[in-house]
Amino acid sequence: MSRSKEHIRQTSLQYKKSLGQHFLYDDDLLARLVELAQVDGEMDVLEIGPGAGTLTKHLCEKAHHVTSLEMDERLIPLLSAYMEGFSNFSLVQGDAMQADLKELTSELRKPFSVVANIPYYITTPLITRLLTSGLALGRLSLMIQREVADKILACPGDEGWGMLAVRCQYCTVPERLLEVPASSFSPPPKVDSTFITLTMRETPAVRPVSEEDFFRVAAAAFALRRKTMTNGLCASFHLERTEAIALMNQAGLDERVRGEKLTLEELCRLSDAWTAMRQQKEAAV
Repeated sequence: MSRSKEHIRQTSLQYKKSLGQHFLYDDDLLARLVELAQVDGEMDVLEIGPGAGTLTKHLCEKAHHVTSLEMDERLIPLLSAYMEGFSNFSLVQGDAMQADLKELTSELRKPFSVVANIPYYITTPLITRLLTSGLALGRLSLMIQREVADKILACPGDEGWGMLAVRCQYCTVPERLLEVPASSFSPPPKVDSTFITLTMRETPAVRPVSEEDFFRVAAAAFALRRKTMTNGLCASFHLERTEAIALMNQAGLDERVRGEKLTLEELCRLSDAWTAMRQQKEAAV
């Protein structure tokens, strides 16, 4: 029995389904995950959801410092005892969706990495929060539901192409690292997982005039799936159809194209056209 699996067995821990707790216990796999995350002695890491600490110990063996954020109060004394002896470890109890992440990571070396075995029910909102919180991120290495990984890596026109893919590909270069079967977890979830990395871009994939407008236009593209982008603009921005068609023409787009087929570059051109129209309307008021 691996040391990690033995540790979980010794805790007699009752897993909380409500928190999506599925822990990894294969030490070879855990070591492989840390290797794939490119953790080294110069790197500080924010670990979200350390659970029983099985991955945490492997991270501390490689990283300069690891700060772990755990929501489940029951696990705090278990983690503290399990990680005793690691001077490069700190533990904070809190909810990753509510905690002040800038304050939490204020003393970490910049840029820092995030490593997380994310509960499936908060995957999309947590990734979105990490990417929009203004953190000095270098890389996110995440264990997530395979279906969500497919969405992050989707291309325009794919069924999974949507706001999550747009935001991730705008900010980062995503890469699928490893497929992990459900049997690797304790207790096993109902679906398989994927270990994915999101490496932050030095500059966004496209450079819209207004980033806020870019994401508003992107949201409009997916608001009415299987409808034209022209219809999406009308519905989202309360435009007359002639105005929406004018925007599409200005962006060099076919007025009949569906929003879910647009690339980042096309969404950027369209958002710039919308920004110009919006500013013109505001100036006329």
